[in-house]
Amino acid sequence: MRLAAIALICSSLVCAACSHTFPVAVVSGGIPGGIMRGTGTAAASGGTFGFSNETLHCAGNYDAWDMSPTITVPMLCNDGRKGLITATRNTSGTGGGGRFTLTDGTTGDFIFGPAALQL
Repeated sequence: MRLAAIALICSSLVCAACSHTFPVAVVSGGIPGGIMRGTGTAAASGGTFGFSNETLHCAGNYDAWDMSPTITVPMLCNDGRKGLITATRNTSGTGGGGRFTLTDGTTGDFIFGPAALQL
């Protein structure tokens, strides 16, 4: 019985360290340079994303355990703008896309997963 408890604790620690990082590409006419690149990470401890270009960086956190096909989460940019990002996963769950809107009305589209490497 004691060996089973130790195995359970060890497997929990290994799982807590599990994460998956994926590419993100953003296109927006309202952002200097128009294209931003970044990454997202899904981990047992939660999800994060961020994308940037030479002048702007935006990032946020999301519930990596939420299995809904579409999620909406807040994001914050280094110039003080805030916004909402709505992401929809593809059927395989390995990528997808969506749209964001910042407080000043700037909008943009993005893709994540393997397809983001093609942009």
